[in-house]
Amino acid sequence: MAVTDGPGHARLMDGVYRRQRHIYDLTRKFYLLGRDGLIAGLAVPPGGSVLELGCGTGRNLALAAERYPQARLFGLDISRVMLGTAEKRMRRGAGKVHLAEADASVFDAERLFGRRHFDRVFLSYALSMIPPWQRTVAAALDCVAPGGSLHIVDFGRQERLPGWFRAGLRRWLAAFHVRPRDSLREVLESECEKRGASLSFDSRFHGYAVYAVVTLPR
Repeated sequence: MAVTDGPGHARLMDGVYRRQRHIYDLTRKFYLLGRDGLIAGLAVPPGGSVLELGCGTGRNLALAAERYPQARLFGLDISRVMLGTAEKRMRRGAGKVHLAEADASVFDAERLFGRRHFDRVFLSYALSMIPPWQRTVAAALDCVAPGGSLHIVDFGRQERLPGWFRAGLRRWLAAFHVRPRDSLREVLESECEKRGASLSFDSRFHGYAVYAVVTLPR
């Protein structure tokens, strides 16, 4: 499992997004496919709790606040500059959302938010930017409440897309420190076996993206 220098990765992400954060949501809507479907699929119970790992500008949490007004919402990100944008968005009326600066691969939810478990945890195009992504999957599942679920949308293997498109896309993504996690399904299956959890895993848009849901037993 890869290990990263947390402060070093934080500085990298701050450098990448210091200017991009101002146009991030406008540009990403064209190629971060499936994010809105993930929010709709959370099906948060009334009064339930939701945690987003790698919350970025807060775009997804703002949508979740609109869709689930009774939910308790939480988000963390390693980038201070992205969190600054998220905090401004929440002040504009996205509801009461608790934000914290932390590394998604190693964090203490109780210290950050005063609670250890959440009914729903999700990652939206975040695993492909986190070097120790396998450790992040485990950390995410560790804070899912019994009977709760982890939801993931991210880049897929692009296995049903033309080879030239796949190669070009991956070169372009690498320029932004993004790497599709081709073994995501196998890692999730391994975690499910350890935890007695169930997995739903869908390849969408001809393999461009994947959507996964891990549901823990009660």
